[in-house]
Amino acid sequence: MIIREITEADWVAFFPTFTEVVEAGETYAFPVGLSLDEARGWWVEQPPAITVAAVGDDGELLGSAKTGPNRPGRGSHVATASFMVTSAARGRGVGRALGEWVLGWAREQGYAAMQFNAVVETNTVAVKLWQDLGFTVIGTVPEAFDSAPHGRVGLHVMHRHL
Repeated sequence: MIIREITEADWVAFFPTFTEVVEAGETYAFPVGLSLDEARGWWVEQPPAITVAAVGDDGELLGSAKTGPNRPGRGSHVATASFMVTSAARGRGVGRALGEWVLGWAREQGYAAMQFNAVVETNTVAVKLWQDLGFTVIGTVPEAFDSAPHGRVGLHVMHRHL
């Protein structure tokens, strides 16, 4: 697998995954029913942030991540990131590889820490992965996410120093 900056062709190939994940209503509070161009604005970042694609050896798009400053100005020393993996690639280490990549990128860029602002507490696979990669749940906003399968559930704020 290689992880590289997303191209327009990658974005077009990734868009069905973006739509599937958002419409499942389990992990992201993005609006449903976005067009290709509207969704691009929610996922594809501009510098100083970056959006990457994970691509298999056979050229298959496996997932994507975006990372950059969590806040502007005086908060820009802390990074944040978001991740989506295609349904066909789940359970194959793609999320971990993307997580490790964004942590390395953030260190190289001089960020002091990384913070995830909204990890859905019922997304136990993601919570465990981020904990395995050194993140700690520093708080949970109760009933802040309206999960399609679970109703209102908490959003974890997760953090780790770099």
